[in-house]
Amino acid sequence: MSGAGPPLAVTVMPLETRREAILHIATTADRLGYEAFFLPETWAYDITVLLAEVAGRTRRIRLGSGVLGVWGRSPATLAMAASTLNAISDGRFILGLGASTAQLTEGLHDVPFGAPVKQMRRVITQARALLRGDRIPLAVATGARPLKLNLPPTPTLPIYLAGLADETVRLTGELADGWLPFMYPRDRLGNGLKLMKEGAARSSDPGRFPRVCPSVPTVVAEDPAEARRWAAWFVAFYLTTMGPLYPRSLGRHGFEEEVKAIVAANPTRETAVVPPEAETLLDQLTVFGTPKQCRAQFENWYEAGAALPMVFLRPNLTPAEIDLTLNAFR
Repeated sequence: MSGAGPPLAVTVMPLETRREAILHIATTADRLGYEAFFLPETWAYDITVLLAEVAGRTRRIRLGSGVLGVWGRSPATLAMAASTLNAISDGRFILGLGASTAQLTEGLHDVPFGAPVKQMRRVITQARALLRGDRIPLAVATGARPLKLNLPPTPTLPIYLAGLADETVRLTGELADGWLPFMYPRDRLGNGLKLMKEGAARSSDPGRFPRVCPSVPTVVAEDPAEARRWAAWFVAFYLTTMGPLYPRSLGRHGFEEEVKAIVAANPTRETAVVPPEAETLLDQLTVFGTPKQCRAQFENWYEAGAALPMVFLRPNLTPAEIDLTLNAFR
């Protein structure tokens, strides 16, 4: 954390839709010296508007989209939003992009979900060109006259990419400034670093390397048993409720049996159990415990290769729980 230890960011679960709570988290993190605040967009707020409000209430903390889907907006709209937020925040904005999911893309935006790596490459390439002040390199309407933004160029505005699949991680190394993995096992971050190096070798600047910024479900409580219970809720929720993406990804990393054990232990959404045979996933995916225990656990993430890990908060925390969590890492 800037001025108070290793760099640390904060983000919230998409189920957190209380605007005042989001603003409280952002302003508290700004006051405490967190480096960045990232806000995800799913099926609730337009986060570009909400981040504009956050920008007006904060002074130092960097603000990021964590993440905007590459199917819900055109590359030009993304570039315009990024330029606007960067101006409003006095240069503090980070454009975080991701593939989203087929359900969200098709079920909300009514847009076909195709090859995500191809789409992400197109969106990053076109948005980056517009942010540089160049004309957009057209890929679909190739007979049109390409336009550029009527705004001052922001060529150094960072673009971060979320992704779990190997080729997406390589694409991050090739084109992006940061990597935003989620539910990516801590001890496998080294694999991601190797994949990004492979991608960087394909770029025009193989010496640059993206910043590794994993979102880590974090539960701070004075009672370690309570902290473990909520950490288990995080893991069970994402492995049983959010479709096949995370179970498949963890299976590729060698945790197929642990995933099966968690799915079997949670036959309904009312349960949130991580059985003993899957305990390793709690250690690999989350940080939980007393403030002192959580600070020690984050050290393991830095040692694994994280440059800016994110404290990932569950929804519906009370103001006191938010303050306890964020103050734990001052």
